Amino acid sequence: MKEYKFKPIGYVKTKAESLPRHWSVSDVEGEIVIKPEYQPGLRDIKAGDKIVVIFCFHKSPAFSPEKLIQKPPHLNETRGVFSTCSPHRPNPIGLSVLEVIDVRDNIIKVRRLDMYDGTPILDIKPYIEYKPEGE
Repeated sequence: MKEYKFKPIGYVKTKAESLPRHWSVSDVEGEIVIKPEYQPGLRDIKAGDKIVVIFCFHKSPAFSPEKLIQKPPHLNETRGVFSTCSPHRPNPIGLSVLEVIDVRDNIIKVRRLDMYDGTPILDIKPYIEYKPEGE
């Protein structure tokens, strides 16, 4: 299979001392700082939007086969890695849905962070809520 190489488009900036295990239980605020050359791509992001942020678990150790089954800290049972949000993954890629507070130049101020200061950002996509036809 082909291998892929990614280059970060920016990084997380936060003063949070501790982080929750998942964005859905977070009120932590911080910033997504995008490299200036990508700033025009932020044009249509505005306060009140939700964005999907794809990032790298840059502090995770290398993956090994024994990590295919894990015990999440909030559960009393083991799970296969692909049914967890663990940062210990074959490819150290994370995904969070964040609330946009403000956008200024190449900086997106966000809420619901579950990423460390300095976390590399790989991509940002719009959060589009599912709406069944006819609604």
